[in-house]
Amino acid sequence: MDLAEIWNAVLGELELTLTKANFTTWFKNTFIASFDDGKAIVCVPNTFTKAWLEKKYHDSIVRALRNITSQNVRELHYRVEVKNTTPVPQLIQDVVEYGAYPIVQHDDQQSQESRSEAGLNPRYGFDNFIVGKANELAHAAAMAVAAKPGTTYNPLFIYGGSGLGKTHLLHAVGRHVQRAFPDKKVLYVTSERFTNEFIQAVRGGRINSFKETYRNADVLMVDDIQFFSGKEETQNEFFHTFNELHQADKQIVLTSDRPPKDIQALENRLLSRFEWGMITDISSPDFETRVAILEAKARDKQATLGNEILRYIAGTIQSNIR
Repeated sequence: MDLAEIWNAVLGELELTLTKANFTTWFKNTFIASFDDGKAIVCVPNTFTKAWLEKKYHDSIVRALRNITSQNVRELHYRVEVKNTTPVPQLIQDVVEYGAYPIVQHDDQQSQESRSEAGLNPRYGFDNFIVGKANELAHAAAMAVAAKPGTTYNPLFIYGGSGLGKTHLLHAVGRHVQRAFPDKKVLYVTSERFTNEFIQAVRGGRINSFKETYRNADVLMVDDIQFFSGKEETQNEFFHTFNELHQADKQIVLTSDRPPKDIQALENRLLSRFEWGMITDISSPDFETRVAILEAKARDKQATLGNEILRYIAGTIQSNIR
């Protein structure tokens, strides 16, 4: 087998274990540059992909190489080298390295009514979201979605524990879209509110109005989607809403406290659609990020706290940012 055949076989094995979105995002435009005496070099399109493969998929790649070649893989290194076409994750790479998402200064000519109608909180934006290793991918994906809603990572599914910043990112996406694309209808809703409004619409004979509200959104963001678990009629309604929006290239962003496959009593047809786009997690922040969050909060509240106090708090509370 030549190098191209080896890598194609490796990709085929990896594809069986990954969602279509994750496989496309992280392995598009990768290739193997050399494999000799148990030492391999895999080329990737950008530094962000390099870091992600090293962190998340290194062991899987080594295992696949061993299975395909029947050789011991003693060393595997990654090198940034673009072979031909523009990589799928390039938008995220641009955002990460250059902050290159379109910031449009309308400075809220949008009225409070518009924001209230969208359900957005003006306190949550990209400018006050503290980025660390635990949330950098979710943050980059959210900014990419905000830059080109409906064209990349659709749906975007962000999962993680309570109080880690998922809701903050949802509001940041919505607020940015409102400023950059004033004509787009943005709608943020919790899964509980979606369910309650659906029930009230059915009882009150207003189901057409309900459908019009949600299916006319250009960007629909649903928080805590795990609470759809076991609610069959709500899931059915959201399934059709999802289909109509997705087919019209409207952006969908979802959050949950767990990945889609771990949400119990969720219909398979919904599960498969949640996995169409990009799935990314937010985990507990490291010590340095917790200190940075505290410093930002102190500045925001105009509070003076010494380094010892900040470090003590960051060392004591290690999970829920809130």
